[in-house]
Amino acid sequence: MRNIILIPFTLLLLASCASSSSSTAVNDDFDVDDALAYCHRQVHRSLDALGRDSIDYTMMPRNIQGNDSVWSCRRSTPDEWCAGFWPGVLWYDYEATRDECLREEAERFTSSLGYLAHRPAFDHDLGFLMFCSYGNAYRITGESRFKEIILASADTLATLFNPRVGTILSWPRNVEMLGGHNTIMDNMINLEMLFWAARNGGDSRLYDIAVKHAETTMKYHFRPDGTCYHVAVYDPDSGEFIKGMTHQGYSDSSTWARGQAWAVYGYTMVYRETRDPRFLDFARKVTDVYLSRLPDDMVPYWDFDDPEIPAAPRDASAAGIVASALLELQNYVSPADARRYRNAAVTMLANLSSDKYRSGDARTSFLDHSTGHKPAGSEIDASIIYADYYYIEALLRLRRLNAGQGILARR
Repeated sequence: MRNIILIPFTLLLLASCASSSSSTAVNDDFDVDDALAYCHRQVHRSLDALGRDSIDYTMMPRNIQGNDSVWSCRRSTPDEWCAGFWPGVLWYDYEATRDECLREEAERFTSSLGYLAHRPAFDHDLGFLMFCSYGNAYRITGESRFKEIILASADTLATLFNPRVGTILSWPRNVEMLGGHNTIMDNMINLEMLFWAARNGGDSRLYDIAVKHAETTMKYHFRPDGTCYHVAVYDPDSGEFIKGMTHQGYSDSSTWARGQAWAVYGYTMVYRETRDPRFLDFARKVTDVYLSRLPDDMVPYWDFDDPEIPAAPRDASAAGIVASALLELQNYVSPADARRYRNAAVTMLANLSSDKYRSGDARTSFLDHSTGHKPAGSEIDASIIYADYYYIEALLRLRRLNAGQGILARR
């Protein structure tokens, strides 16, 4: 497996500025087709390890830790927030290869989640669960049975919206523990399903809920420099903002890398859906502060403020999320900023695709070195399914961009 040369981001910025007079000067050395072929091989290795003809389609790959070589799976229950990512990986790999075996497996895994659309919402993660699975299924196939599930899921997710606060409640089970109506930065990603539903035959109020959530989060969830809290807590009756805090980061005042990544991805998506320049300006702000704090290989430490850096663990999942977001964001900005964001995204993907971060033959995942919940001692320096999901999403976006196509390829 070939090595990729790591490009320090400071040099990348200098190169971008030096080439600002050219609208086409971008880093295109990265072989995206080779990276997608690698993902395809790993997907088939995973399916082999899951048993092929004896697969339990309610058991979803979640992580590979320590010296393990195959996925540890968890049942697709309402509290397993990662259950939609593996079906999403299969849909993306099918999109890349048109391997009909993958479509069959993607449909089977996706179908095991359908019941979630019609039961009370366990928490905000319904968007991750259903839009990564059913959302990709409908986008790729156009089959109405998938669309119906997405619309029902959006209605269910909307029941968690508190109009006095102006956000969707993230963790109903943690209201007492956290001191009120809690909204986590991850919740920004779930707004995409609401926007989509409002645009595709669902209740128009779903659009209003998504916009209000984004506005409220923008107002209270960030520090002046554009870094975010993981959690914002509000009084559920008055709507008053109580405090910003962390749950998975190093401290209440630190910047948890994946939380900032969710902000980059989330506000880029909200601008796409609204075309409101407030959201584009904010997407750029939260993006630039993230980029300014990266190490040379552009894969962040799990928290930008961990005092153990450089001995602290990395989070490859955050790099994949941001790479995917940057490939979208570059479509909405000036040519100079577009080059800067695209170069950053390609460099992230090149470095994630190097031997340093690829799982390779040692494991059936795409990537190593992600961090799930370090304060709880969970999934530290592991392969995690959502890292693979956003990595292959970013690769597909880059391939479409290189082909002169729209990166979203959506219905």
